Formats: sequence, structure tokens, C-alpha cells
Amino acid sequence: MRIAQIAPLFETVPPARYGGTERVVSWLTEALVDQGHDVTLFASGDSQTRARLIPVVPHAQRFVPNFEANTAPYARMIEMIARRAHEFDVLHSHIDFHPMPVFSRLGTTFVTTLHGRMDRDFVPSIYGIFPEAPLVSISNNQRLPAPGLNWVGTVLHGMPINLLRPRPRKAVDETGDYFAFLGRISPEKGIEDAISIAERCNTPLYVAAKIGAEDQEYYDRVVSNKLVGGLVKFIGEIGDAEKPEFLSGARALLFPIAWPEPFGLVMIEAMACGCPIIAYPQGSVPEVVDDGVTGFIVDTVDQAVMACNLLDQLDRTAIRRQFETRWSASRMADGYVAIYRSLLNGVAIAPGSAAP
Repeated sequence: MRIAQIAPLFETVPPARYGGTERVVSWLTEALVDQGHDVTLFASGDSQTRARLIPVVPHAQRFVPNFEANTAPYARMIEMIARRAHEFDVLHSHIDFHPMPVFSRLGTTFVTTLHGRMDRDFVPSIYGIFPEAPLVSISNNQRLPAPGLNWVGTVLHGMPINLLRPRPRKAVDETGDYFAFLGRISPEKGIEDAISIAERCNTPLYVAAKIGAEDQEYYDRVVSNKLVGGLVKFIGEIGDAEKPEFLSGARALLFPIAWPEPFGLVMIEAMACGCPIIAYPQGSVPEVVDDGVTGFIVDTVDQAVMACNLLDQLDRTAIRRQFETRWSASRMADGYVAIYRSLLNGVAIAPGSAAP
């Protein structure tokens, strides 16, 4: 199958450090290549892939001033793809609604994976104007605010089996016991509750996280004073090379989110390293964490503290085994290929049927 993967331009594919959607696009692209498909990736020119790379801009745009207000790179991308659309069986977009006015008129099969939250006020007006545009959700929970859209399947994320592997945990007297917080510092990611849990358990919290420009004021006003001395150690952004040791050494990953997380890659990254998860039941969490097997789903800080006392009951080898069973990139690719084929053949599939 001739497949075009269309990535955001904010980060490289894959990102060097923090980055969600571009990371998933990379994993999917490489898995499709492994399956023998003819894959072309439209992305920034500094991306790395075994597929055919079509550079839209020379470099990822994360540090370009006012990039998010400048739609010219995406207009360029959409036109580049439109001129070559006849070369592909399927156009797979990961850039929201932007290509729909053009793609809906091309005559080439296309599908859009939505990676963000769907409870925004603009969602009905923009997606509703393209009622036949096929959409894929990354969790069943993600689509709940917009049930009337043309959802053709749910494909939960997956990652390469051997990208992150468990490392032997060092003795507590060598490194000290600690909890891990991984991802991004922002109110919705639950950093304040993570700090409270660590303090209540009298256990250090290591924070490996990005501070985006949009969250700098929150960090300065609320979080920074909590990171001075005490139990909290701020590490900053880390990449895949650092994650195995960071996650394998942690007592648990704390994921006390305060928003409808569409997926949450850090959960499967923790599982890949055999690290249990303590998470609030927001968004996709109940679809990702097997309660009592790969972690504990709790509602409050008090319950999280209680769950921390039960972590020794979880088998870290079993957590890794569950990751291998449920969260491989090849399983994710199989889900998308099933959707591609159903669209090409004009056959409807049951919503959510592509989820593991």
C-alpha cells in the first residue's frame, strides 16, 4: 500500500526529547515500513526515517518565534501533498482539520487521527462542516465530547518493543528510592498533586519534564518554589536514551492528571521499563492502565498514598510482559492498516474495533 504520513512541523520525527504526536507518527511510520508498505513521510527536514522523507521545512519549528501563529508552513505542506496525491492510496493526516478543505476535494482516500482533546468549543463547527471526513481517535474516551463525528475507529498508541527496556534497579541505599514524573509541567498534568503524594510518602520525586512557554508563568508562580530543596529534584527534558534508567529505577510513575488526557504516552513508556503507574482515572487512563497489574488507578492524593504502600505487590516483570502484549507499534500499525483497507474498500468498521 502507498501511504503518506503527514506529521506536525513543531518537532522532528521523532522528537529528540519531549514530544508526543511526532513520536507516534515516527513509530507508526517505521512499523508500516517493516510491514512492507511504501511509506512517504511529510515532515521537517531534520526528521529521521526509513521511509521516503519529503521535507516541508528545513528544521522543526519549535523554537521559531510565533510559529503557531504562522500558518504558511502548513499551507505549503498541504499544497505539496495535493500536487502528489495521485501517488498514494491513502493520505494519513496528523495535523487536525487543516487539510480537510483540500483533501475532501482530491479524490484520494484520506483519514485523520486526532491527537488532542475534543471538548473545545470550536470542535463542532469545524469538524461538523466535513461530516464525511473519516476520523480516528486515540482512545475511546477522547471521542466522548463529540460522538456525532465520523469516527471510523480507535487505535490506541503503540511503540517499538525494544525501544525502552527495563534496567536493573539499583539498591535503595545506592541511589535512594524515588517517584518519577515525566512529560510536561502544566496544571493539567498534575505536578502539584504529584509533589503532594511524594511529600506524604516522604519519598523524593524526580521531575523529568518540559516547561513550555505557555506554562512558564504557572511554573514561576506555583511550581518553582516547590523545587527548591526538599524532596523534589528537577531534571528537565530527557530523551529515549535516558528514559530506561530513569523509569526502571523509580518506585512508580506518578500520573495524577487533571484533564481528559487523550492518551498519555508516558504510561506505556513506564510499562516498557517495568515501572508501575499511579494515576487518576481521567481521559484514557482506564483504557491504558490495568488496575492491579500495571499500576493503580486512584481518585485522590489520599488514595494514591495508600496505593504507594501496595506497590511491592506488583510484579515488574509482569508489567513488562503486559506492555509487550498490548502496546507494540506493530499492533498499532495493524489497527491503522485495517482502517486504510476498510476506507479503500468502502466497508464500514465498528467504532473502536481497532483498539487492542
